[in-house]
Amino acid sequence: MSNVILITGAATGIGNLAARSLAAAGHTVYASMRDVAGRNAGHAEDLLGHALREGLDLRVVELDVTSDPSAEAAVRTVIGEAGRLDTVVHNAGHLNVGYVEAFTPEDVQHLFDINAIGIQRVNRAVLPHMRERRSGTLLYVGSTTSVVVPPFLGPYVASKFAADALAQVTAYEVGQFGIETTIVMPGPFTQGTDHFRNASRATDQERSRAYAHLDPMVARNEEATAALFTPGVDAHPRAVAEEITRILALPRGARPFRTVVDFTEAGVEEVNELARRAQERFITRMGFGELLRVRGGRD
Repeated sequence: MSNVILITGAATGIGNLAARSLAAAGHTVYASMRDVAGRNAGHAEDLLGHALREGLDLRVVELDVTSDPSAEAAVRTVIGEAGRLDTVVHNAGHLNVGYVEAFTPEDVQHLFDINAIGIQRVNRAVLPHMRERRSGTLLYVGSTTSVVVPPFLGPYVASKFAADALAQVTAYEVGQFGIETTIVMPGPFTQGTDHFRNASRATDQERSRAYAHLDPMVARNEEATAALFTPGVDAHPRAVAEEITRILALPRGARPFRTVVDFTEAGVEEVNELARRAQERFITRMGFGELLRVRGGRD
């Protein structure tokens, strides 16, 4: 069944690849990004040109996840044009690299605004529509960093922890309105995204200099990450886009709550399974076991 899908952060990387993959699978896809007429004009034109050449229903919409009015306007545009919105793919995100102490509170606040609070903005814009229809899917692009906790990415890891928790607790509630949740957890990728290249640094340079003896480790962080991949494996983020497309092709009720796309063999799946069992036991003992199941919705 064809869905109307909104993807955040679709200018580059996983979001861009997912937009192409989902549109090729027959969905109506709204690839959202900031500043469509400015800094991302080239990315928008490239997507629209691809859609025209391939005969795909792939559109571009302005959406800045750090702005309430922008999120609300984007959702209004999608519903106004397509008549409904079935799925949101929460993909927008940014990476910070550096020593935790050297990130000012403002640095951390800004990253949380993109990686976690941005999800809340978009959900608040779309959930009234989904609740009214008693149907929909929230698909979050999370991260294995919230399990393996790598060094030198402190604010990023914390923001992904927060986003994951927000997704889980939201799922309890919206599931009672027939809205499904899936969290896709990509491992690290050193090709096919601008994550490392566009990463921000801590702004307090004096505090950063206090950790100078660790600078060689930070300098080889990307190299160390790449060394985790099994030789010969094509560790490309297109695998995440393909997994998102596979999940959204599954029938209602058959989609996993979590799935991992990781080429580093970090053991995240085992941790997820242990956490799931403990969580289910705890919620059931509280007498809230029904929140672990998505209600039938309108189907």
